[in-house]
Amino acid sequence: MPQDHHSQRRAVVLLALSNVLGGIGVASGIAVGALLAEQLGGTAVAGLAQATGVLGAAVAAVPLATLATRRGRRWSLTLGYTIALLGAGVVVTAAVVGSFLLLLLGLGTFGVAQAANLQSRYAAADGASAATRARSIAVVMWATTIGSVAGPNLTAAGERVASGVGVPGLAGPYLFSALAFAVAATVLGTFFRPAGGPADGAVGRPEAGAASSRRAVGATAALRWAAGHPVARFAVGLIAGAHAVMVMVMVMTPVHMQHSGMSLELVGIVISVHVLGMYALSPVFGWLVDRSGGTTVAVEGIAVLLVATVLGFVAAASGGRPVLTAVALTVLGLGWSASLIAASALLTEVAPDDVRVPLQGATDAVMSYAGAAAAALAGPVLAAGGFRAVNVAAAALLTPAALLAVGAVRRPAAHATVPADGG
Repeated sequence: MPQDHHSQRRAVVLLALSNVLGGIGVASGIAVGALLAEQLGGTAVAGLAQATGVLGAAVAAVPLATLATRRGRRWSLTLGYTIALLGAGVVVTAAVVGSFLLLLLGLGTFGVAQAANLQSRYAAADGASAATRARSIAVVMWATTIGSVAGPNLTAAGERVASGVGVPGLAGPYLFSALAFAVAATVLGTFFRPAGGPADGAVGRPEAGAASSRRAVGATAALRWAAGHPVARFAVGLIAGAHAVMVMVMVMTPVHMQHSGMSLELVGIVISVHVLGMYALSPVFGWLVDRSGGTTVAVEGIAVLLVATVLGFVAAASGGRPVLTAVALTVLGLGWSASLIAASALLTEVAPDDVRVPLQGATDAVMSYAGAAAAALAGPVLAAGGFRAVNVAAAALLTPAALLAVGAVRRPAAHATVPADGG
Protein backbone atom coordinates (compact mmCIF):
# COMPACT_ATOMS: atom_id res chain seq x y z
CA MET A 1 0.00 0.00 0.00
CA PRO A 2 1.18 3.56 -0.60
CA GLN A 3 2.57 5.43 2.33
CA ASP A 4 0.28 7.93 4.02
CA HIS A 5 0.89 11.59 3.30
CA HIS A 6 2.69 12.25 6.59
CA SER A 7 5.14 9.35 6.18
CA GLN A 8 5.94 10.25 2.58
CA ARG A 9 6.44 13.90 3.48
CA ARG A 10 8.76 12.92 6.34
CA ALA A 11 10.81 10.71 4.01
CA VAL A 12 11.17 13.48 1.43
CA VAL A 13 12.17 16.03 4.11
CA LEU A 14 14.89 13.73 5.44
CA LEU A 15 16.18 13.02 1.94
CA ALA A 16 16.18 16.74 1.14
CA LEU A 17 18.15 17.42 4.33
CA SER A 18 20.67 14.74 3.44
CA ASN A 19 21.03 16.28 -0.02
CA VAL A 20 21.68 19.71 1.49
CA LEU A 21 24.40 18.19 3.64
CA GLY A 22 25.73 16.07 0.80
CA GLY A 23 25.71 19.09 -1.50
CA ILE A 24 27.69 21.12 1.04
CA GLY A 25 30.22 18.32 1.40
CA VAL A 26 30.67 17.74 -2.33
CA ALA A 27 30.80 21.42 -3.28
CA SER A 28 33.21 22.28 -0.46
CA GLY A 29 35.67 19.72 -1.77
CA ILE A 30 35.20 20.40 -5.47
CA ALA A 31 35.93 24.09 -4.94
CA VAL A 32 39.54 23.36 -3.97
CA GLY A 33 40.19 19.84 -5.31
CA ALA A 34 41.98 20.95 -8.47
CA LEU A 35 44.06 23.47 -6.53
CA LEU A 36 45.13 20.82 -4.03
CA ALA A 37 45.99 18.42 -6.87
CA GLU A 38 48.05 21.13 -8.55
CA GLN A 39 49.87 21.82 -5.29
CA LEU A 40 50.80 18.16 -4.81
CA GLY A 41 51.27 17.03 -8.42
CA GLY A 42 51.65 20.05 -10.68
CA THR A 43 49.45 21.91 -13.14
CA ALA A 44 49.47 19.13 -15.74
CA VAL A 45 47.58 16.76 -13.44
CA ALA A 46 45.26 19.27 -11.75
CA GLY A 47 42.30 18.12 -13.87
CA LEU A 48 42.59 14.60 -12.47
CA ALA A 49 40.95 15.81 -9.25
CA GLN A 50 37.50 16.21 -10.79
CA ALA A 51 37.89 13.23 -13.11
CA THR A 52 38.75 10.94 -10.19
CA GLY A 53 35.77 12.11 -8.17
CA VAL A 54 33.41 11.55 -11.11
CA LEU A 55 34.80 8.07 -11.66
CA GLY A 56 34.35 7.33 -7.96
CA ALA A 57 30.67 8.20 -8.28
CA ALA A 58 30.34 6.04 -11.38
CA VAL A 59 32.00 2.99 -9.82
CA ALA A 60 29.88 3.27 -6.66
CA ALA A 61 26.51 3.68 -8.40
CA VAL A 62 25.82 0.02 -9.16
CA PRO A 63 27.00 -1.45 -5.81
CA LEU A 64 24.90 1.09 -3.91
CA ALA A 65 21.85 0.22 -6.01
CA THR A 66 22.49 -3.48 -5.43
CA LEU A 67 22.63 -2.88 -1.68
CA ALA A 68 19.40 -0.88 -1.90
CA THR A 69 17.72 -3.81 -3.65
CA ARG A 70 18.85 -6.30 -1.01
CA ARG A 71 18.80 -4.28 2.19
CA GLY A 72 16.91 -1.06 1.48
CA ARG A 73 17.66 2.58 0.71
CA ARG A 74 18.54 3.42 4.31
CA TRP A 75 21.54 1.11 4.27
CA SER A 76 22.76 2.08 0.80
CA LEU A 77 22.56 5.86 1.31
CA THR A 78 24.04 5.70 4.80
CA LEU A 79 26.93 3.58 3.54
CA GLY A 80 27.50 5.94 0.61
CA TYR A 81 27.94 8.98 2.85
CA THR A 82 30.06 6.97 5.30
CA ILE A 83 32.47 5.93 2.54
CA ALA A 84 32.65 9.56 1.38
CA LEU A 85 33.44 10.59 4.96
CA LEU A 86 36.40 8.21 4.94
CA GLY A 87 37.44 9.63 1.58
CA ALA A 88 37.49 13.16 2.98
CA GLY A 89 39.73 11.90 5.76
CA VAL A 90 42.10 10.33 3.23
CA VAL A 91 42.25 13.62 1.30
CA VAL A 92 43.22 15.52 4.46
CA THR A 93 45.84 12.87 5.24
CA ALA A 94 47.24 13.13 1.72
CA ALA A 95 47.58 16.90 2.11
CA VAL A 96 49.42 16.48 5.40
CA VAL A 97 51.90 13.91 4.08
CA GLY A 98 52.14 15.46 0.61
CA SER A 99 51.15 12.37 -1.37
CA PHE A 100 49.49 12.93 -4.77
CA LEU A 101 48.60 9.25 -5.25
CA LEU A 102 46.97 9.12 -1.82
CA LEU A 103 45.07 12.27 -2.77
CA LEU A 104 43.64 10.58 -5.86
CA LEU A 105 42.59 7.59 -3.78
CA GLY A 106 40.85 9.91 -1.34
CA LEU A 107 39.14 11.92 -4.08
CA GLY A 108 37.83 8.76 -5.73
CA THR A 109 36.36 7.60 -2.44
CA PHE A 110 35.08 11.11 -1.75
CA GLY A 111 33.16 10.96 -5.04
CA VAL A 112 30.88 8.26 -3.64
CA ALA A 113 28.93 11.10 -1.98
CA GLN A 114 27.77 12.25 -5.41
CA ALA A 115 26.44 8.76 -6.14
CA ALA A 116 24.49 8.87 -2.87
CA ASN A 117 23.16 12.34 -3.69
CA LEU A 118 21.92 11.13 -7.07
CA GLN A 119 20.30 7.95 -5.77
CA SER A 120 18.42 9.84 -3.07
CA ARG A 121 16.14 11.25 -5.79
CA TYR A 122 14.97 7.71 -6.58
CA ALA A 123 14.47 7.01 -2.88
CA ALA A 124 12.08 9.98 -2.76
CA ALA A 125 10.00 8.43 -5.54
CA ASP A 126 9.76 4.96 -3.97
CA GLY A 127 6.83 5.79 -1.70
CA ALA A 128 5.17 8.51 -3.77
CA SER A 129 1.96 8.06 -5.69
CA ALA A 130 2.09 8.19 -9.47
CA ALA A 131 0.61 11.69 -9.37
CA THR A 132 3.39 13.11 -7.15
CA ARG A 133 6.40 10.98 -8.02
CA ALA A 134 8.21 13.53 -10.20
CA ARG A 135 7.62 16.31 -7.69
CA SER A 136 9.17 14.19 -4.94
CA ILE A 137 12.25 13.67 -7.12
CA ALA A 138 12.38 17.38 -7.91
CA VAL A 139 12.15 18.57 -4.29
CA VAL A 140 15.12 16.42 -3.29
CA MET A 141 17.11 17.68 -6.27
CA TRP A 142 16.16 21.26 -5.45
CA ALA A 143 17.65 20.88 -1.98
CA THR A 144 21.03 20.40 -3.65
CA THR A 145 20.89 24.09 -4.60
CA ILE A 146 21.42 25.11 -1.00
CA GLY A 147 24.44 22.88 -0.51
CA SER A 148 25.96 23.69 -3.90
CA VAL A 149 25.81 27.43 -3.21
CA ALA A 150 26.88 27.23 0.44
CA GLY A 151 29.74 24.75 -0.02
CA PRO A 152 32.18 26.88 -2.03
CA ASN A 153 31.59 29.82 0.31
CA LEU A 154 33.11 27.80 3.16
CA THR A 155 36.54 27.75 1.50
CA ALA A 156 38.00 30.67 3.45
CA ALA A 157 36.55 29.43 6.74
CA GLY A 158 37.94 25.96 6.05
CA GLU A 159 41.38 27.39 5.45
CA ARG A 160 41.26 29.18 8.81
CA VAL A 161 40.11 26.05 10.64
CA ALA A 162 42.85 24.02 8.95
CA SER A 163 45.50 26.49 10.04
CA GLY A 164 44.28 26.18 13.60
CA VAL A 165 44.68 22.40 13.68
CA GLY A 166 47.93 22.16 11.73
CA VAL A 167 46.45 21.01 8.42
CA PRO A 168 47.38 22.56 5.03
CA GLY A 169 44.93 25.34 4.17
CA LEU A 170 43.56 23.79 0.96
CA ALA A 171 42.58 20.66 2.89
CA GLY A 172 40.46 22.71 5.29
CA PRO A 173 37.21 22.52 3.28
CA TYR A 174 37.43 18.74 3.39
CA LEU A 175 37.09 18.94 7.17
CA PHE A 176 33.70 20.58 6.59
CA SER A 177 32.92 17.92 3.99
CA ALA A 178 33.68 15.17 6.49
CA LEU A 179 31.39 16.80 9.05
CA ALA A 180 28.57 17.22 6.51
CA PHE A 181 28.81 13.58 5.38
CA ALA A 182 28.90 12.38 8.99
CA VAL A 183 25.71 14.27 9.82
CA ALA A 184 24.00 13.06 6.62
CA ALA A 185 24.88 9.43 7.38
CA THR A 186 23.69 9.82 10.98
CA VAL A 187 20.39 11.42 9.99
CA LEU A 188 19.59 8.76 7.41
CA GLY A 189 20.81 5.84 9.48
CA THR A 190 18.86 6.94 12.54
CA PHE A 191 15.63 8.46 11.24
CA PHE A 192 15.03 7.50 7.60
CA ARG A 193 12.57 4.73 6.90
CA PRO A 194 12.62 3.94 3.17
CA ALA A 195 9.35 4.38 1.38
CA GLY A 196 7.49 1.36 0.13
CA GLY A 197 8.90 -1.22 2.54
CA PRO A 198 10.33 -1.97 5.96
CA ALA A 199 13.28 0.01 7.24
CA ASP A 200 15.83 -2.62 6.36
CA GLY A 201 13.98 -4.46 3.63
CA ALA A 202 14.51 -4.55 -0.10
CA VAL A 203 12.93 -1.81 -2.15
CA GLY A 204 9.63 -2.59 -3.88
CA ARG A 205 6.88 -0.67 -5.65
CA PRO A 206 4.54 0.54 -2.87
CA GLU A 207 1.37 0.68 -4.93
CA ALA A 208 1.74 -2.88 -6.16
CA GLY A 209 0.11 -4.16 -2.99
CA ALA A 210 2.09 -7.39 -3.03
CA ALA A 211 5.62 -8.41 -2.40
CA SER A 212 7.89 -7.68 -5.32
CA SER A 213 10.27 -10.14 -6.85
CA ARG A 214 13.48 -10.59 -4.89
CA ARG A 215 15.48 -12.11 -7.73
CA ALA A 216 19.04 -10.87 -8.07
CA VAL A 217 18.97 -8.76 -11.23
CA GLY A 218 22.31 -7.21 -12.09
CA ALA A 219 23.18 -3.99 -13.87
CA THR A 220 23.87 -5.77 -17.16
CA ALA A 221 20.49 -7.52 -17.13
CA ALA A 222 18.73 -4.28 -16.21
CA LEU A 223 20.36 -2.37 -19.08
CA ARG A 224 19.54 -5.23 -21.45
CA TRP A 225 15.91 -5.01 -20.37
CA ALA A 226 15.93 -1.24 -20.96
CA ALA A 227 17.44 -1.72 -24.43
CA GLY A 228 14.31 -3.63 -25.45
CA HIS A 229 11.80 -1.10 -24.12
CA PRO A 230 11.51 2.24 -25.93
CA VAL A 231 10.66 4.50 -22.99
CA ALA A 232 13.27 3.02 -20.65
CA ARG A 233 15.85 3.09 -23.44
CA PHE A 234 15.08 6.75 -24.08
CA ALA A 235 15.29 7.61 -20.37
CA VAL A 236 18.72 5.99 -19.97
CA GLY A 237 20.02 7.60 -23.16
CA LEU A 238 18.72 11.04 -22.24
CA ILE A 239 20.18 11.00 -18.71
CA ALA A 240 23.60 10.10 -20.12
CA GLY A 241 23.37 12.45 -23.08
CA ALA A 242 22.04 15.47 -21.19
CA HIS A 243 24.74 15.09 -18.56
CA ALA A 244 27.47 14.78 -21.19
CA VAL A 245 26.23 17.94 -22.93
CA MET A 246 26.09 19.88 -19.69
CA VAL A 247 29.56 18.78 -18.55
CA MET A 248 31.22 19.40 -21.93
CA VAL A 249 30.04 23.02 -22.10
CA MET A 250 30.26 23.81 -18.39
CA VAL A 251 33.84 22.66 -17.79
CA MET A 252 35.19 24.67 -20.73
CA THR A 253 33.24 27.87 -20.00
CA PRO A 254 35.70 29.22 -17.38
CA VAL A 255 38.64 28.53 -19.73
CA HIS A 256 36.86 30.21 -22.63
CA MET A 257 35.96 33.23 -20.50
CA GLN A 258 39.52 33.69 -19.29
CA HIS A 259 40.81 33.35 -22.86
CA SER A 260 38.39 36.16 -23.74
CA GLY A 261 39.88 38.38 -21.03
CA MET A 262 37.05 38.12 -18.50
CA SER A 263 37.73 38.36 -14.78
CA LEU A 264 37.50 35.56 -12.26
CA GLU A 265 34.59 37.43 -10.68
CA LEU A 266 32.63 37.17 -13.92
CA VAL A 267 33.53 33.51 -14.22
CA GLY A 268 32.19 32.92 -10.73
CA ILE A 269 28.93 34.71 -11.49
CA VAL A 270 28.35 32.73 -14.69
CA ILE A 271 28.98 29.38 -12.99
CA SER A 272 26.72 30.39 -10.10
CA VAL A 273 23.77 31.18 -12.37
CA HIS A 274 24.45 27.91 -14.20
CA VAL A 275 24.16 25.99 -10.92
CA LEU A 276 20.96 27.86 -10.10
CA GLY A 277 19.61 26.85 -13.50
CA MET A 278 20.45 23.21 -12.74
CA TYR A 279 18.55 23.03 -9.46
CA ALA A 280 16.47 26.10 -8.56
CA LEU A 281 13.48 25.31 -10.83
CA SER A 282 13.48 21.57 -10.15
CA PRO A 283 10.05 21.66 -8.43
CA VAL A 284 8.57 23.40 -11.47
CA PHE A 285 9.85 20.68 -13.79
CA GLY A 286 8.59 18.02 -11.37
CA TRP A 287 5.12 19.55 -11.44
CA LEU A 288 5.21 19.69 -15.24
CA VAL A 289 6.16 16.01 -15.45
CA ASP A 290 3.32 15.00 -13.10
CA ARG A 291 0.92 17.14 -15.13
CA SER A 292 2.04 16.55 -18.73
CA GLY A 293 3.98 13.29 -18.60
CA GLY A 294 7.66 12.43 -18.47
CA THR A 295 8.13 11.84 -22.18
CA THR A 296 6.73 15.26 -23.10
CA VAL A 297 8.95 17.15 -20.64
CA ALA A 298 11.98 15.03 -21.61
CA VAL A 299 11.59 16.00 -25.27
CA GLU A 300 11.23 19.64 -24.21
CA GLY A 301 14.43 19.23 -22.18
CA ILE A 302 16.29 18.15 -25.33
CA ALA A 303 15.00 21.25 -27.11
CA VAL A 304 16.15 23.52 -24.27
CA LEU A 305 19.62 21.94 -24.33
CA LEU A 306 19.82 22.51 -28.06
CA VAL A 307 18.85 26.17 -27.58
CA ALA A 308 21.62 26.46 -24.97
CA THR A 309 24.27 25.20 -27.41
CA VAL A 310 23.03 27.66 -30.06
CA LEU A 311 23.24 30.52 -27.56
CA GLY A 312 26.73 29.39 -26.55
CA PHE A 313 27.83 29.31 -30.18
CA VAL A 314 26.43 32.82 -30.76
CA ALA A 315 28.11 34.10 -27.59
CA ALA A 316 31.47 32.74 -28.74
CA ALA A 317 31.00 34.09 -32.26
CA SER A 318 30.24 37.56 -30.88
CA GLY A 319 33.47 37.73 -28.94
CA GLY A 320 32.32 36.00 -25.75
CA ARG A 321 29.94 38.62 -24.40
CA PRO A 322 29.53 37.83 -20.68
CA VAL A 323 25.78 38.48 -20.52
CA LEU A 324 25.04 36.17 -23.44
CA THR A 325 27.43 33.57 -22.04
CA ALA A 326 25.60 33.73 -18.70
CA VAL A 327 22.24 33.32 -20.45
CA ALA A 328 23.55 30.33 -22.40
CA LEU A 329 24.86 28.64 -19.25
CA THR A 330 21.60 29.32 -17.39
CA VAL A 331 19.57 27.78 -20.21
CA LEU A 332 22.01 24.85 -20.23
CA GLY A 333 21.29 24.25 -16.55
CA LEU A 334 17.54 24.43 -17.13
CA GLY A 335 17.73 21.91 -19.96
CA TRP A 336 19.78 19.52 -17.83
CA SER A 337 17.30 19.84 -14.96
CA ALA A 338 14.22 19.22 -17.13
CA SER A 339 15.87 16.26 -18.86
CA LEU A 340 17.15 14.61 -15.68
CA ILE A 341 13.91 14.97 -13.72
CA ALA A 342 11.71 13.79 -16.59
CA ALA A 343 13.94 10.83 -17.49
CA SER A 344 14.36 9.83 -13.83
CA ALA A 345 10.59 9.87 -13.39
CA LEU A 346 10.21 7.68 -16.48
CA LEU A 347 12.58 5.11 -14.99
CA THR A 348 10.51 4.94 -11.80
CA GLU A 349 7.34 4.40 -13.83
CA VAL A 350 8.15 1.91 -16.58
CA ALA A 351 10.50 -0.63 -15.00
CA PRO A 352 9.13 -3.61 -13.04
CA ASP A 353 10.22 -4.08 -9.43
CA ASP A 354 12.96 -6.61 -10.14
CA VAL A 355 14.61 -4.27 -12.63
CA ARG A 356 13.84 -0.78 -11.35
CA VAL A 357 16.52 -0.18 -8.69
CA PRO A 358 19.37 -1.99 -10.52
CA LEU A 359 18.48 -0.01 -13.65
CA GLN A 360 18.58 3.25 -11.71
CA GLY A 361 22.04 2.44 -10.39
CA ALA A 362 23.29 1.35 -13.80
CA THR A 363 21.89 4.52 -15.37
CA ASP A 364 23.66 6.73 -12.85
CA ALA A 365 26.90 4.88 -13.56
CA VAL A 366 26.47 5.40 -17.31
CA MET A 367 25.65 9.06 -16.61
CA SER A 368 28.87 9.58 -14.66
CA TYR A 369 31.01 7.77 -17.23
CA ALA A 370 29.44 9.88 -19.99
CA GLY A 371 30.23 13.04 -18.04
CA ALA A 372 33.83 11.99 -17.48
CA ALA A 373 34.26 11.19 -21.18
CA ALA A 374 32.73 14.52 -22.20
CA ALA A 375 35.04 16.38 -19.82
CA ALA A 376 38.06 14.60 -21.27
CA LEU A 377 36.93 15.35 -24.85
CA ALA A 378 36.09 19.00 -24.18
CA GLY A 379 39.69 20.17 -23.80
CA PRO A 380 40.95 18.92 -27.17
CA VAL A 381 37.79 20.24 -28.87
CA LEU A 382 38.33 23.69 -27.34
CA ALA A 383 41.97 23.67 -28.38
CA ALA A 384 41.11 22.68 -31.94
CA GLY A 385 38.13 24.90 -32.65
CA GLY A 386 37.42 27.19 -29.72
CA PHE A 387 34.22 27.53 -27.73
CA ARG A 388 32.09 27.46 -30.87
CA ALA A 389 33.37 23.95 -31.60
CA VAL A 390 32.60 22.90 -28.03
CA ASN A 391 28.96 23.92 -28.46
CA VAL A 392 28.72 22.23 -31.86
CA ALA A 393 30.12 19.01 -30.38
CA ALA A 394 27.72 19.27 -27.44
CA ALA A 395 24.76 19.68 -29.81
CA ALA A 396 25.91 16.58 -31.69
CA LEU A 397 25.84 14.62 -28.43
CA LEU A 398 22.07 15.21 -28.32
CA THR A 399 21.52 13.22 -31.52
CA PRO A 400 21.19 9.74 -29.90
CA ALA A 401 18.68 11.01 -27.33
CA ALA A 402 16.65 12.75 -30.04
CA LEU A 403 16.52 9.54 -32.09
CA LEU A 404 15.52 7.49 -29.05
CA ALA A 405 12.76 10.01 -28.30
CA VAL A 406 11.06 9.10 -31.58
CA GLY A 407 10.74 5.49 -30.50
CA ALA A 408 9.55 6.44 -27.03
CA VAL A 409 6.77 8.62 -28.40
CA ARG A 410 5.66 6.04 -30.96
CA ARG A 411 5.88 2.86 -28.88
CA PRO A 412 5.38 3.17 -25.11
CA ALA A 413 7.17 0.48 -23.14
CA ALA A 414 5.28 -2.42 -21.62
CA HIS A 415 5.99 -3.73 -18.15
CA ALA A 416 8.01 -6.92 -18.23
CA THR A 417 10.43 -9.00 -16.24
CA VAL A 418 13.97 -10.02 -17.03
CA PRO A 419 15.95 -13.14 -16.26
CA ALA A 420 18.48 -12.71 -13.47
CA ASP A 421 22.12 -12.75 -14.46
CA GLY A 422 23.73 -11.37 -11.37
CA GLY A 423 25.82 -9.06 -13.55
